[in-house]
Amino acid sequence: MPGLLEGKVAFVTGGARGMGEAHVRHFVAEGARVVFGDVLTEEGKALAADCGAQFVRHDVTDPADWATAIATTVETYGRLDILVNNAGILKFRTIEEMTLDEFQQVIAVNLTGTWLGVKSVTEPMKAAGGGSIVNIFSVEGFIGAAGLSAYAASKFGVRGVTKAAARELAGFGIRVNSVHPGAVNTPMIITPELLTEVDGEAFMRSMVIKRFAEPVEVSHVVAFLASDLSGYCTGSEFTVDGGMLTGAGY
Repeated sequence: MPGLLEGKVAFVTGGARGMGEAHVRHFVAEGARVVFGDVLTEEGKALAADCGAQFVRHDVTDPADWATAIATTVETYGRLDILVNNAGILKFRTIEEMTLDEFQQVIAVNLTGTWLGVKSVTEPMKAAGGGSIVNIFSVEGFIGAAGLSAYAASKFGVRGVTKAAARELAGFGIRVNSVHPGAVNTPMIITPELLTEVDGEAFMRSMVIKRFAEPVEVSHVVAFLASDLSGYCTGSEFTVDGGMLTGAGY
C-alpha cells in the first residue's frame, strides 16, 4: 500500500532532533523523498545516515542558506512539493530581564525564518504545479505566557504570515496551513530553564489529556496537511494540544 506522501519531495527545517526529527522519519516512512536542514551538523548527518533522508547545513535566518538548500532539493529530486517550517527557538525571560538581542534572535529564527521559507519555495512550487507549506507554530500563537513574550510574539506573527501566504499562493495551487502543538516531549520543552521557572504540577492540572505528546503525534497531522488528503485546507490552524486551548476546567 503506497504511503501518504508517496512520490512527493519535502524540505523540513530544524530536522536534526526533536519534533523535526520525528517529521523527517515519518515523512520517509510515508514514502516522501526528504531533504532536511539544521544548524546541528553532527546530529543532522547521523539522522540522514540512519533514515535515508538527505541533510544540508541550514540556518533559517540566512537567505543564502535558503537558496542553497532549496536548489539542492530541486537538483537532487527534480521538484519540490512540501515545505515544513519547523525550526524554532525559545528563550524564557521576562520582558524586564530579556535583552533586545535575545528578543531579536527569537524573532529572527521563528518569524523571519518562516517568512524566508515561504518566499524561497514559492518559485519551485509554482514550477511543480502546486504544493503544501506547513508552518509549525505553538499554542503560544493563541495565548501569552509570562516569560515567553518573544516566543509568543513570533508565533502570533507566523499566524499572520500563514494567512497572507495562503491568499497570495492559492491561485498557484499552493496551500499554506499551520500546526500548533501544545506540550510535546522535546528538548526545547524540557530545558532546565523552563523546568525551573514553570510550575509543573499546575501545568499538568490545566491539561485535558494529562500527558505530554510524543513528537510523532504532531507529525501525523503535519503529514496529513502535506498530503493530497487535505486538498481543501488552506489558511487553517490545527491544534495538537491535548485540549489545552479548551479553556479553564471545572
